[in-house]
Amino acid sequence: MSMQDPFQSVEVWFLTGSQDLYGPDVLAQVASQSQQVAGLLDAADQVPVRVVWKPVLKDSESIRRTMLEAAAVDRCVGLIAWMHTFSPAKMWLRGLSVLSKPLLQLHTQANIQLPWSVIDMDFMNLNQAAHGDREFGYALTRMAVPRKVVVGHASDARVQKAVGVWARAAVGNAVLRSLRLARFGDNMRQVAVTEGDKTEAEIRFGVSVNTWSVNDLVERVDAVPEGDVDALVQEYRERYDVMPELRSDGERHESLRYGARIEAGLRSFLADGAFGAFTTNFEDLGGLRQLPGLGVQRLTADGYGFGPEGDWKTAILVKVAKVMGYGLPGGASLMEDYTYDLTPGRELVLGAHMLEVCPSLTTARPRLDIHPLGIGGREDPVRLVFEADPGPGLVVAMSDMRDRFRLVANVVNVLPAPQQLPRLPVGHAVWRPEPDLPTSAAAWLLAGAAHHTVMTTALGIEAFEDLARMSGTELVTIDRTTSVPVFERELRWNSVYHRVASGV
Repeated sequence: MSMQDPFQSVEVWFLTGSQDLYGPDVLAQVASQSQQVAGLLDAADQVPVRVVWKPVLKDSESIRRTMLEAAAVDRCVGLIAWMHTFSPAKMWLRGLSVLSKPLLQLHTQANIQLPWSVIDMDFMNLNQAAHGDREFGYALTRMAVPRKVVVGHASDARVQKAVGVWARAAVGNAVLRSLRLARFGDNMRQVAVTEGDKTEAEIRFGVSVNTWSVNDLVERVDAVPEGDVDALVQEYRERYDVMPELRSDGERHESLRYGARIEAGLRSFLADGAFGAFTTNFEDLGGLRQLPGLGVQRLTADGYGFGPEGDWKTAILVKVAKVMGYGLPGGASLMEDYTYDLTPGRELVLGAHMLEVCPSLTTARPRLDIHPLGIGGREDPVRLVFEADPGPGLVVAMSDMRDRFRLVANVVNVLPAPQQLPRLPVGHAVWRPEPDLPTSAAAWLLAGAAHHTVMTTALGIEAFEDLARMSGTELVTIDRTTSVPVFERELRWNSVYHRVASGV
């Protein structure tokens, strides 16, 4: 079962500002031209959602009612606003005070080139976005309304890409607002960074995080019909290189069948509870005979969020990365910086986890294997083994900083492993972090960033910048421009800002 298209049933609204001053003929042209601009965005391949044009807004009450309507319509995930002419910003104050959906300020105009030889005052009156949007921008900034600003003509591929990234983040933000996350057991004992304020997470992101007994899952696993197990085993044969001992005539075939049983039980539990993300913990397995590996990998490949050891914050990140990156080349997965190659000047990170790295990171055919785990005290678990495809990537972690959540993102380059890894029996990735490993690791440690991350090879940093702005979440980025002294000062400034912004 693949993830349903998260963009199919949602839309963003295109709002155009003007006023009654210009008369009906000019306003008719405003409406026509704004429909054309909205149409350019709606037809753009890089904008994954419908862009729905709304009638031109000319007075305070219509603006307020439009904002309230947007708040009440679940399929509306964001608003694009353009001041086609001069729309006095005091008209927008009452509406902006009830704004609850993400906002993009599009600074554009109907024409690309100016018709220099025929410009008259009628043309000037009709084409005033250059200062109309400045009036609007003043109101937004004075009211501290978070928004993305995109400048350029709506036909420009650069503009369409920026709007599309924002739309992806808006859909991710909307999914979080209704996300239900199931934790099977608690988090790993004595670990600090996987803890967090679940009440604040629901206030900030909208996600509901609650715990269920592992044995509630075990009941589902034990009740899976043999026919469902047979169907999954057949699917495994078709999709993966199944190791001989796991095949129907192999001595470990029952382990594969039990792995299939775990997957079917998990799917049933998550589907019936309308959960979009989940966690497990090897210290709390109840009656499970294996630590879930294969099932988790396949569920995340189908769009579920996942965090190991009870790490619900990472499960949130995996889910939102899956949503925002839907339909793009690449994937998203739980990841962990596991060990380093510290050869001077050629430093690398080898990332992996016990079992659960998502196969969406590779286009190769994974190997379905079984190995001892040496942790958790259960039978040897089955899992998919592969290496992530090379290319640009991003790793993002979430930490609870007591008074706020902090996202830390590192731009990375995923590389082929410099040598074969014949004895590493897990999905893994090798990468070089920007600007280099010593700087990246020092900044990561100073930020208090978690050891569990989401790795995405489908998204760049812009999507997470947009998401952080929408959700009011701190984001610090480690990239090719990062230096440790400047980064450390940014952390100090951020700490002061967020404490002041949160009030007393």
